[in-house]
Amino acid sequence: MWNYDCDDPLVSALPQASFSSSSELSSSHGPGFARLNRRDGAGGWSPLVSNKYQWLQIDLGERMEVTAVATQGGYGSSNWVTSYLLMFSDSGWNWKQYRQEDSIWGFSGNANADSVVYYRLQPSIKARFLRFIPLEWNPKGRIGMRIEVFGCAYRSEVVDLDGKSSLLYRFDQKSLSPIKDIISLKFKTMQSDGILLHREGPNGDHITLQLRRGRLFLLINSGEAKLPSTSTLVNLTLGSLLDDQHWHSVLIQHLGKQVNFTVDEHRHHFHAQGEFNLMNLDYEGNVSFSCSQPQSMPVTFLSSRSYLALPDFSGEEEVSATFQFRTWNKAGLLLFSELQLISGGILLFLSDGKLKSNLYQPGKLPSDITAGVGLNDGQWHSVSLSAKKNHLSVAVDGQMASAALLLGPEQIYSGGTYYFGGCPDKSFGSKCKSPLGGFQGCMRLISISGKVVDLISVQQGSLGNFSDLQIDSCGISDRCLPNYCEHGGECSQSWSTFHCNCTNTGYRGATCHNSVYEQSCEAYKHRGNTSGFYYIDSDGSGPLEPFLLYCNMTETAWTIIQHNSSDLTKVRNTNPENPYAGFFEYVASMEQLQATINRAEHCEQEFTYYCKKSRLVNKQDGTPLSWWVGRTNETQTYWGGSSPDLQKCTCGLEGNCIDSQYYCNCDADRNEWTNDTGLLAYKEHLPVTKIVITDTGRLHSEAAYKLGPLLCRGDRSFWNSASFDTEASYLHFPTFHGELSADVSFFFKTTASSGVFLENLGITDFIRIELRSPTVVTFSFDVGNGPFEISVQSPTHFNDNQWHHVRVERNVKEASLQVDQLTPKTQPAPADGHVLLQLNSQLFVGGTATRQRGFLGCIRSLQLNGMTLDLEERAQVTPEVQPGCRGHCSSYGKLCRNGGKCRERPIGFFCDCTFSAYTGPFCSNEISAYFGSGSSVIYNFQENYLLNKNSSSHAASFHGDMKLSREMIKFSFRTTRTPSLLLFVSSFYKEYLSVIIAKNGSLQIRYKLNKYQEPDVVNFDFKNMADGQLHHIMINREEGVVFIEIDGNTRRQVHLSSGTEFSAVKSLVLGRILEHSDVDQETALAGAQGFTGCLSAVQLSHVAPLKAALHPSHPDPVTVTGHVTESSCMAQPGTDATSRERTHSFADHSGTIDDREPLANAIKSDSAVIGGLIAVVIFILLCITAIAVRIYQQKRLYKRSEAKRSENVDSAEAVLKSELNIQNAVNENQKEYFF
Repeated sequence: MWNYDCDDPLVSALPQASFSSSSELSSSHGPGFARLNRRDGAGGWSPLVSNKYQWLQIDLGERMEVTAVATQGGYGSSNWVTSYLLMFSDSGWNWKQYRQEDSIWGFSGNANADSVVYYRLQPSIKARFLRFIPLEWNPKGRIGMRIEVFGCAYRSEVVDLDGKSSLLYRFDQKSLSPIKDIISLKFKTMQSDGILLHREGPNGDHITLQLRRGRLFLLINSGEAKLPSTSTLVNLTLGSLLDDQHWHSVLIQHLGKQVNFTVDEHRHHFHAQGEFNLMNLDYEGNVSFSCSQPQSMPVTFLSSRSYLALPDFSGEEEVSATFQFRTWNKAGLLLFSELQLISGGILLFLSDGKLKSNLYQPGKLPSDITAGVGLNDGQWHSVSLSAKKNHLSVAVDGQMASAALLLGPEQIYSGGTYYFGGCPDKSFGSKCKSPLGGFQGCMRLISISGKVVDLISVQQGSLGNFSDLQIDSCGISDRCLPNYCEHGGECSQSWSTFHCNCTNTGYRGATCHNSVYEQSCEAYKHRGNTSGFYYIDSDGSGPLEPFLLYCNMTETAWTIIQHNSSDLTKVRNTNPENPYAGFFEYVASMEQLQATINRAEHCEQEFTYYCKKSRLVNKQDGTPLSWWVGRTNETQTYWGGSSPDLQKCTCGLEGNCIDSQYYCNCDADRNEWTNDTGLLAYKEHLPVTKIVITDTGRLHSEAAYKLGPLLCRGDRSFWNSASFDTEASYLHFPTFHGELSADVSFFFKTTASSGVFLENLGITDFIRIELRSPTVVTFSFDVGNGPFEISVQSPTHFNDNQWHHVRVERNVKEASLQVDQLTPKTQPAPADGHVLLQLNSQLFVGGTATRQRGFLGCIRSLQLNGMTLDLEERAQVTPEVQPGCRGHCSSYGKLCRNGGKCRERPIGFFCDCTFSAYTGPFCSNEISAYFGSGSSVIYNFQENYLLNKNSSSHAASFHGDMKLSREMIKFSFRTTRTPSLLLFVSSFYKEYLSVIIAKNGSLQIRYKLNKYQEPDVVNFDFKNMADGQLHHIMINREEGVVFIEIDGNTRRQVHLSSGTEFSAVKSLVLGRILEHSDVDQETALAGAQGFTGCLSAVQLSHVAPLKAALHPSHPDPVTVTGHVTESSCMAQPGTDATSRERTHSFADHSGTIDDREPLANAIKSDSAVIGGLIAVVIFILLCITAIAVRIYQQKRLYKRSEAKRSENVDSAEAVLKSELNIQNAVNENQKEYFF
């Protein structure tokens, strides 16, 4: 919160001695002249040299709360600072860098000498000392500063604890509030572990605040359970790197069951189980009420080029150094010590988080000593190195590792220079080596040969030398706090950045923001997917997790969500005082279900209530006796087929209840089984979560119920679109809030060469997505670091009036743009730059705030952070913008296969499979049939061509005396029988085409286009085609030229001699030829035998005879004789046919059950079931005995195996499987058994 009474100027009244600096250009440029708006001396502070190691320091005399700072340049000069860092401290050492809320470290400074740049500090600083560190300055001048600091006095009681002491407070129970408790404290420490606070209540409840490894843990036990359990124990973690000897604030608020836990700026809310409350003051041990200031001067190695070079003055004949370090990086040089008598030196470095040390000598392979593990955890670790004569030892955190060095006669004597953290440039001529690069992190307590290094002397330039260091400050920060990895992504970090591991989250991207799954079955369908189980993420990049459900891809995409009680459930012995309640739990949470239902065009759930003297409503007073509850948690008394306000059943709406006095069959209260069945289709109440039944307590009273899965179809968001008619037209929506993570996705189609899809402005921040040119889509944005632009260029034009998909994402790590399947483009975010996207204007879609450069065309399915904008609703009230958009087939038409035609719909499209031999949503499901012995399918083009000249059937192109000069024939087959007739086309003039398998297994195609000539025969005898494998045939005739393709690889082109035209086509026969035909002998033999096996996807031009026979859509001139059943030809011999099927066997809707016998044996009395089972068992045993006797009698007559056949569709494949085992060995005269 901003303290409006805390803005007094604090610097102007300070004495001269309160100002200090790293250096001064002259006595008139000293730090005491750095007061804002003063012209004393030279009019401001300037250092002797202008570099990034200079600083200006203010001592406020005591701890103050600082709420703002202001800067100016040197009066009337060209000296001003353009950016600077602000540091603060309680003691004048161990400085901490001030960090703004959205992670900016530096402040922008001045653009001239005299104007004042003012910054509010949110949060404020509580400190005695402030230090300004210039980073950049006017290149035509030098560093020059005048400053002011605003704030007020800050006083608080302090206590100093030494690890063995404690402070005890005893509560006055009367003063305790039972409703609200607040604990607030600030602490600072150099220790990473310790208990800050522990409180025990009278009921065994306790609360503990504990520091572990620099993180703060809050443990709460409500004391309700005898043993700790997950419900009574709360363990929360907040904060990081809290052992930095700087003040950290802690706030615990307990209101009822709600607890807020805050550490510095990070907050956690949770709901506590049970009761507890939070704390007369006493102390023991060494407690002082002032704060000690332990001196420890850290140094920060800011980059991989940083180093600290120190001489060895000890004169000892050994190398000896100790220090502490902390870092996030896995690798980097910690120390290189030069050796005087031996070329080379001793290396101490981090590698993969382990400490390694060796003796480096040019031309020799080093042998490493390894110590420690996981040392890149951000904690302080102590290291000591000792090398004397030919022995080297290293200790990490007190654990020693040592080795003898094989040096021969040479021995280690004292080194020349110690290089900490890295090596200087080669131009300095040092021997220093850094195999894994420099160290980025902090060091402290550095000593050489037992003597502590004075870093102030280093800073002043009187000891050693350095580069790119920050002395007297540890600049480490935890980049995983706050954790920007979304959806459970794991955060890991290095010194300069963080990384999100999105494995097993269901999300991807730099911050695990973008879902890998589609938002609906409709979206999967339009990627060309078939029926199956899919993960759905209903809110895209929103907080809801993806879940698994079944997508049934019919003409529309049905979403099928199962629950845990799909079986029939019987209910007895209930009354209003003792009701029955059945609960339904779904495979998804209620929030996931709600998001799925909201997206759908329509949802329904079939509910059946079976009743025998069990009513739904009390006829006397109209009170409900049974009811159900949906996701709104409200009682519903309407039943399947009725709308919510009518409270009727299906029969009441249709007027066919068994008793016309009532609106439900069950309310007739008959002593016999009946039911009320219907679809619950009011979306806002679905799914059903509970059913309550109260009327099964009377004599002979029973009920049962069955609830189907939740079925939803379509996706309103996927097709939600708007058409923009002019460049000045646009839709406007509320401001887009995507401060840390923003993703925008949509489809567009246009014929225009450019236009802005979307724009949202802030004061300086903005986002814009536009078609820059016919081949370029551009995403531009600014989050306070200056404008950035990302473009994707396409090799083809985007303005082709087809749908194109755009997806942009911006997060704290990067921005990305993807268009269609083109390579995505990314732009990394600048290190330590602004991260918050702050917008405040309306969101413009299809245009801009200036009404210029607008988009002409259609935008569809616009989603911002997973939420769909309703373009159609807004377009209905906006001039020059039309709701909806036509023309989906230009983009999605390619999904319609095998001759299917794409047809437009007001919402979306569908594939018309009328003239295709296939069915399914994309005309990709082949229609196959098993043909039994002697069976046939005959498609009659016209019974008598003279009577059918005006026919309007879809055999219209085969009219009477019209000449057929071309045809395309495609089909697949599988058989083991020879000879076989696969396909026969005849005409009224004794012309024909036959496709047969001859007795020797060769495939023959016979064309007779002139009744006076012998047929043309094309023979394929390269293999036995009756081998039980699936074969694909394509025949394409253009007049006298025939092109034939077998199995996609064998091709032949032949020229016919018998003619070029079919005259008056009569019929197409699959299987056995039943009527006498004037054909050649081979065709006649095959025609008499017919076909036994599987035929699939048979098509003659646009006629599909199998489809007409098995899926009749209107009266077709087709005749089926014998045993022809639908069956898959895909299954290979010896494999389960269903294992190759992708589609799962979920019904679109539950099947209907007869009213009078609703449940077969399912809800008859138990005794009837048991009696029935006994009867069935006896009958089966008798059948088996009779069959065994019959088989024994026939055994002597047959020496070959019998092929068992079934008329059941599911076992049709068994015929082919058994035939494969006895290839062509079955005799024509053998008898067949049907079991």
